[in-house]
Parts: sequence; structure tokens; C-alpha cells
Amino acid sequence: MTINEAQDNIIADFEGLDDWLDKYQLIIDRGMAQKIDPQYKTPQHLIEGCQSKVWIHADYADGKVTYQAESNTEIAGGIAAMLVEILSGHTPREIMDADLYFIDRIGLKEHLSPTRSNGMLAMMKQMKLYAIAFNSVN
Repeated sequence: MTINEAQDNIIADFEGLDDWLDKYQLIIDRGMAQKIDPQYKTPQHLIEGCQSKVWIHADYADGKVTYQAESNTEIAGGIAAMLVEILSGHTPREIMDADLYFIDRIGLKEHLSPTRSNGMLAMMKQMKLYAIAFNSVN
């Protein structure tokens, strides 16, 4: 599945929901299933710029990046889970070039507080930085 197909699947999940309380619940549910290996819940995996604690780890094997993420809050955890779902299993170049349009399409951007929005941007930046680092070792 491509990055855009994964984004389109997430968009489709949100399309039938008109109420933002239902959308928040879907985000929370996604985050509940997302856990990081406890060995990566360390300060070096903690994302700077998030009000919540969010840990992100990336592995690189067979030309593909795989992410793990977890947060101590439900909404941040759900956002991290969606980013993991979309970006994991792709090449560093695909991740670096990805246009993460699902954020606008599901209306997430305008429904997040400024601090949560900054945290989401920090997560995206860190995931792309991992991809850049892995791309440079090729």
C-alpha cells in the first residue's frame, strides 16, 4: 500500500463522521492500539515540541523504515498512530517526499489546539528526520 493509499483509507474512516466528538473518539481508538517497545521509552526518543510525552522510534531494514510510537495522552497517541500507519513500511525517499494531506482532509488541523498542532508537526518532522538519516546511509 502506498503512502497516499494509507492516507485515503484514514480519510475514508473519517468521512462518515460529522460530529467532532466521534472523530476524536476514532483518533483515541487508533492510539489505544499503538504501543512502543518499552526499551524506546527513553529521553532520546521523546519528541521535543510536544506538550504531551510522545516517543517515536524508527528501524531500517531491507530498504524500508518502520516506526513505533506511543504517547501518554490519547489524542497525541492517536495522531502518532495514524502517522505510523501511513509512513511505516516505505523507503526513506518515499517518506521524505510524502505530502501528508490527510491532516487537512479530515479537518484535524482546525480542530487541534495550537500546542497539539505544534506537537503533530514535531512528530512529522522527527519521522522525516529519521527517513533523511536512513536515506544518507544508502
